[in-house]
Amino acid sequence: MTDQSLGFDPGLSFYFRARHGVISALRRVSLRSAASWGAALFLAAGVFAWFWRTEGHGANLVFTAGVTLAIALTLLVISRRILFSSVVTSLLVALIASAAIIKRATMEMVVHAYDVFFYLSSLSTLSFLWSDHRRLVILFTLGFIALLGLGALAWRYDVTRVGRGQAAGLLIFAAAVGWIGAVTKGERRHMQFNFDNLYVSSFYASWGETIETLRRGTMMEAAPKGSVPAGTALRLAADCLTREKPPHIVLIHQESIVQPGLFPQLSYDRSVDSMFRSQDGLTRKLRVETYGGASWLTEFSILAGVSTQAFGGMRQFVQTFTVNKLKDTLPQNLERCGYRNVVFYPMLRNFVSNDRFYASIGLKEIFDIKAQKAPSVQERDRFYYTNALAEMEQHIASSPKPLFTYIQTMSGHWPYDWIFEPQLDVRGGGAGTHPDMHEYLRRVTLAKLDYEFLVGELRRRFPTEKILIVHYGDHQPSATRMLVGYNEDVDFEGIAVEDNNPAFITYYAVDSLNYKLPPLPTQETTDVPYLGMIIQDAAGLPLSDANLERKRLMALCQGRYNSCKNRQEILGFHRRLIDAGIIVAR
Repeated sequence: MTDQSLGFDPGLSFYFRARHGVISALRRVSLRSAASWGAALFLAAGVFAWFWRTEGHGANLVFTAGVTLAIALTLLVISRRILFSSVVTSLLVALIASAAIIKRATMEMVVHAYDVFFYLSSLSTLSFLWSDHRRLVILFTLGFIALLGLGALAWRYDVTRVGRGQAAGLLIFAAAVGWIGAVTKGERRHMQFNFDNLYVSSFYASWGETIETLRRGTMMEAAPKGSVPAGTALRLAADCLTREKPPHIVLIHQESIVQPGLFPQLSYDRSVDSMFRSQDGLTRKLRVETYGGASWLTEFSILAGVSTQAFGGMRQFVQTFTVNKLKDTLPQNLERCGYRNVVFYPMLRNFVSNDRFYASIGLKEIFDIKAQKAPSVQERDRFYYTNALAEMEQHIASSPKPLFTYIQTMSGHWPYDWIFEPQLDVRGGGAGTHPDMHEYLRRVTLAKLDYEFLVGELRRRFPTEKILIVHYGDHQPSATRMLVGYNEDVDFEGIAVEDNNPAFITYYAVDSLNYKLPPLPTQETTDVPYLGMIIQDAAGLPLSDANLERKRLMALCQGRYNSCKNRQEILGFHRRLIDAGIIVAR
């Protein structure tokens, strides 16, 4: 018996089967759509939880969340797929955070947007990554492949289709949230890349200065190309001829040390003032470009002879980004004059990528915390001096070459809520002195005693050797913030670099043994980029074209550099350095 004989129309049978199939398909699509939305919400919650843990609070959290949401919504406008957009954005955040964590563990700095261009800009940087960090390169590559693979799977199985108009409206909202967060949080703190996590937000925030650098064509601010008058080109010194053997040079980086006499309201043992006087009896002020930390900024300006402020927002990474790009540094000039260069460094040699930077400018022999067998990263100054003296004895006994010894100390470093060398009874601050300042002044007294020990040992061990001794304060300690106009509760990282801020004044002092010093600069305050030139001049060395120009600028600008009233002179100097290949600023 057929369907027709029973009165059942075959067309109706097809209809019911088709309707059942459509309903089943819609149910499956609905389930897959719900799963996509659920997965997207789950990923969003996970990303926000991570931001809550690592990206600070308030405006910075708003900025990070807003930018991340804008990235996801941009992908949504393009793809219309919610799961795809969420997966790719979440994996991108994970990749950025992982790279930042690894870089911080390796170099004590998080990821900067310019890293993308810097490390992919030449075969030499790629070769360095592959030879020194091969495992990390492989892991990053696998992570990028995972991003592409999981993104492709999400694209294939994501059945959601969000209207582009709706997504675009939300994108405008997210961009506004990110912008409000950026404006509210203000400028990046001057040590943000070192002390805080802020892994993802630091990467986001660094894109502005990276784009500006790429647009300008140089990392360092300079006069426009072609604007420097003809006949003023700088030459790179090829040799260094001296009539007699130049003096050995001892350069001491006095960590966090500032002359207490800078603060008239301070009660302290006035006998320490002698440590801060040069051989001519004068105390000279040094204007640095950081406060409370980030010593490498001062260090860079001295060694390279240019201001870190010329690098704008890139200044925190200036040592990393100038590896193999500087040709007229203090150590390189000394090397041309026949010096052997050594550095006694209290941290691990790869701290803030110092080992590569040092090696690239002629400081190839690094005695770090391991090489010095230091019990900790904060030993008494005498510990580092004793190690340096032993190396000097060995060198002078076996080599006719002059020696440049760069010593970095650590006793003055914060924190000051514990007693350094408690077994020693030394003077601190007078009655009513803040506890942090009292402890700091104890450490200044110890630094003076140890410096006197060093000078005494240099006289005793090397009675006929000519020796130049220069020491400087790299930045003020956080203990002075109440003395320079800030509240005790102010985070010292938030103290901004300003031209006339007393928080950025320290000192430098110059002494000599067994030879007569030439006249020292007459400026009461000298900006830190000039100090490398001053050292070479005090040693009686012939100055390179670049250093002769620094000497002229120091007089013209009355010791100022970045804030010189004749600012075009400084920018023109930078252009000439770049044009001569003395600095490769890209």
